[in-house]
Amino acid sequence: MRRFRFGAVVRHAESGKEWAEKARRLEDAGFDVLLVPDHLVGTRFAPVAALTAAACATSRLRVGTMVFANDFRHPAVLAKEAATLDLLSGGRLELGIGTGWMAADYASAGLALDPPGVRVGRLAEALAVLKGLWGDGPFTFDGAHYRVRDLDQRPRPAQRPHPPLLLGGGGPRMLRLAAREADIVHLTMRTKRDGSGPDERDGGLEAFLGKLRTVREAAGDRYDRLELGTSVMQAGELRADETWSAADSARLNGTPQVLLGTRRDMLDRLRHWRDEHDVSYFVMHYERDLATFAPLVEELAAP
Repeated sequence: MRRFRFGAVVRHAESGKEWAEKARRLEDAGFDVLLVPDHLVGTRFAPVAALTAAACATSRLRVGTMVFANDFRHPAVLAKEAATLDLLSGGRLELGIGTGWMAADYASAGLALDPPGVRVGRLAEALAVLKGLWGDGPFTFDGAHYRVRDLDQRPRPAQRPHPPLLLGGGGPRMLRLAAREADIVHLTMRTKRDGSGPDERDGGLEAFLGKLRTVREAAGDRYDRLELGTSVMQAGELRADETWSAADSARLNGTPQVLLGTRRDMLDRLRHWRDEHDVSYFVMHYERDLATFAPLVEELAAP
């Protein structure tokens, strides 16, 4: 039976002291991973520095990204940053990566938001570069998007052959890529082609189950080695006046992305998704729900 794991996305703090306290609270509450998003706009912290500080403030808590936007960095740069962070944290990094999707990020930096197929193809090459540079000896790569020449990059990551790779997505191209290349597949809603937000046509139980089928079919013999996860967008009571609206909750209700009801209701649903559908890694998307979710973590994460 797959072991439950729990993560939480933490976006910012008012000081280094507050950031360290947030990390320690997650560790003390039994969460497995602190995760940081990657956006150029807004108040969110930059991932590498924030994760380094979180790792220094804790001893067991793993740190990761939800998720690096591939288009913001050359994979050779990311490979070195990630390997250094993994080494300094004692092998606690989980590297989440996606194509990048938010139009505001691209516009603010003057970056072209290419069609989804182009971005997925570029991400596939980036994964090859990351894995190659984390291997042994000089690495050379000639692709349509990236070229690397005889690069023997140090340090190597502490985790071998590399830190766990999480790929998140909701479209079939991303899910198939994740099934082939990732260690953790994180199922999300699809985003609009123009990068303006989630695609309202996506969501609901049948769509979520269809994504699981896509992953299983694409993974083949790798399936039993994959960890399947998703983000919990709302837990406990329905709060229509907050960021995650009633319409969003209604669209996703029935999936593990919205957990409404009593503590027992939520526990039963989490066990159902693990036991019946192999989804065992749950990430709290908003800090507002941590107090509601922490007792579930305490019960389900117990040996």
